Amino acid sequence: MKFLAPVTKLAAGFRKFVAPRYRPELYYMRGPGPATARRKGTRRQNQQSIDHYA
Repeated sequence: MKFLAPVTKLAAGFRKFVAPRYRPELYYMRGPGPATARRKGTRRQNQQSIDHYA
């Protein structure tokens, strides 16, 4: 039994390296994050800049 655990762990590691499984729930984003908000500014700031050019 003690021999089987390292062999199983090695086989699992090899399988993960050769053919990793894609799990979209790990990478899914619901929408733009706080970095996008900082980059674009607030709506009020955007509206003022639009009014400036009008």
